[in-house]
Amino acid sequence: MSLGYAQKLSFKEDVGTLGMSEIFDPPNVLQQKIEELASLIEESKHLVVFTGAGISTSCGIPDFRGPKGVWTLQREGKGVPEASLPFHRAMPSLTHVALVELEKAGILKFVISQNVDSIHLRSGIPREKLAELHGNSFMEICPSCGAEYLRDFEVETIGMKETPRRCSDIKCGAKLRDTVLDWEDALPPKEMNAASKHCRMADVVLCLGTSLQITPACNLPLKSLRGGGKIVIVNLQPTPKDKKAWLVVHGMVDQVMAGVMERLNCQISPYVRIDLFHVIFNQTHCIGERKYTKWSLRVISVHGEKAPLSFIKSVEVLSNFLLLKTVFPIAPLSLLLFIVCIKCFPSFFFLPNKEPWLLLKQICPFVHIQISFPDRPELKVAVLQKQPFVLKREMLLRPLDILLKINLSDGCGCQFVNIDFPVNFEESSGCVNLDKDKVIQKLKDVTVQDQCCGKFSVIERKNVPGQKKELSTYAVVTNIVKYGAIAPIAKLSVVNTVAKRSKEKVDIRSDDCLMASCEGEGTMKKLRVQ
Repeated sequence: MSLGYAQKLSFKEDVGTLGMSEIFDPPNVLQQKIEELASLIEESKHLVVFTGAGISTSCGIPDFRGPKGVWTLQREGKGVPEASLPFHRAMPSLTHVALVELEKAGILKFVISQNVDSIHLRSGIPREKLAELHGNSFMEICPSCGAEYLRDFEVETIGMKETPRRCSDIKCGAKLRDTVLDWEDALPPKEMNAASKHCRMADVVLCLGTSLQITPACNLPLKSLRGGGKIVIVNLQPTPKDKKAWLVVHGMVDQVMAGVMERLNCQISPYVRIDLFHVIFNQTHCIGERKYTKWSLRVISVHGEKAPLSFIKSVEVLSNFLLLKTVFPIAPLSLLLFIVCIKCFPSFFFLPNKEPWLLLKQICPFVHIQISFPDRPELKVAVLQKQPFVLKREMLLRPLDILLKINLSDGCGCQFVNIDFPVNFEESSGCVNLDKDKVIQKLKDVTVQDQCCGKFSVIERKNVPGQKKELSTYAVVTNIVKYGAIAPIAKLSVVNTVAKRSKEKVDIRSDDCLMASCEGEGTMKKLRVQ
C-alpha cells in the first residue's frame, strides 16, 4: 500500500494483529499445493480472486501487518519503511499480470481487492470485473453523475473529500471526490454488492496476500461456502479464516502464481506502461516594420492544466536543432565540408527562408550536435524544471524547428524522449485524430517486439476554433517489465526517438535503441529484493 495513504488515515488504536512470524511450506509440500491449486483453477467454472497488500510488496509497496509492515514498524517506534520507488511508478507484480492472463483466458471471472494502489486496473483487469473495496488512490468520482476518472498521479485527499477538479461533462461540472476510505467510512455499496454477488456464485475463491482481518470485507469469501465453493488462502502468515479454507498455502504469492501459470501452460506477457501528455502551442501575430510573432508552448497533463505531470521531471526546449547521426569517422569530415561550403558560398546558404542547418542535417544525418545562437535569444535552449512547463518567446515570423526533450521522472524505464516539433506560423500543421486504443496497442506490440521503452506516437492533434492554438496529445512508453519464472526482470533501455509531425500518418519510430544502466534498472533490482 501507499505510505502516503497510511499517513493520511485517521488514528486508530486497534488495527488488528501485527508482526506475526512468516511461515514457509517446505519445497516439496509447496509444489504439491501449487499443483492442487492449479487443478482447482483449471476445473473451476467461476473463479473469484480476493487480494490484499501482500501481492504488491514485490512491486516495492510495503504491506501493513507483516514483520516489516507500515503499522508493525510504527508500533515498534521505528517509523515508516522506505518505498523503493515513487508510489505512482509502481509496476505490476507477476501475480497482477498472471491474473490478467487468467481473465483474458476466461478463467477468472472477478477480482475483489482491498488495495488502493490501482495496479489491478493499470495491469489490465477490466473495471467491470473489479471491486475496489477500500477505494483507489488514483481515482476520482463525480458524486452527481457517477463518472470515474483514473489519474496518473495520487489524488491529494482520502475520506471521499472534494478534490480541486470538476467533472468534465459540460452538463454536470460537479466537484469531484476521492474514492479512498478512512477508518470509519462504510464500504461503497456498488463495490460491496458486486463482490458479494460474485462470491456467492464462486466455486473457488482464491485469497492472495491478505491477512483476512478487516471486517466486513474478510467475510466475503465465506459466502462461497453456502453454494459448495472452496476457499484457497495463499499467505505467509496465519489468517482467522484458515480453518474454513479448502487449501492453505504458505509461500511467496509470486512464486505460487508462477507455478500455477506454468502448470496451466499460460504464458505471462510483458507489462508495458504508457503515459499521456498534451503539448499546447499558441501564437499571436504582430504586424510592424518586420513581421514577428509571440508564441507560447505548454507541456501539460491530459487531466488538466493544473494537474501534476508525475512522470515528467523537466522539459528542455531546443530551437533550430540538428539531429545528425553517422559513424564517428565520417562525422568530422562532413562537418568540415559543411564549414568549407559556408565560407565559399555564403550567399547560397543564407538566402531568405534557407537555413544552413537544414543542409547540414542532410550531409551528416547521424551525429547529434547542438548549435547555440548568442545573437538570437529566442533560439537559446530553455530548461523548464518547474510545473507547469511553459515557455514564451517572441521572434521573427518564419518556420521554426523545435526539439522537445522530455526528461522522465524516477521510476521510468528510460531517461528522456525527444520529440521533433516543427512549426510553420503561417500554415496549420493539419489535424490528426487516431483511434486511441489502436495507437496504444500498436505501441505495446512494437515495444514488446523491440524490448525498448521510450517509443511514442501522436494520438490527436487539433486546432482550437477561433484561436491560433494547437493541441497535440502524445502517448509514450515509460516502462516495460518482462516476467521470469518467479520475479519480474526489467528489460529497460534508453531510447532516443524522434516523431515526425505528419498530416496523414504518424509513425512509431525508434532511431537508436541503446542499452543503458539508468536508474530504472536499479529500481527493478530493489523490487526483486522486497
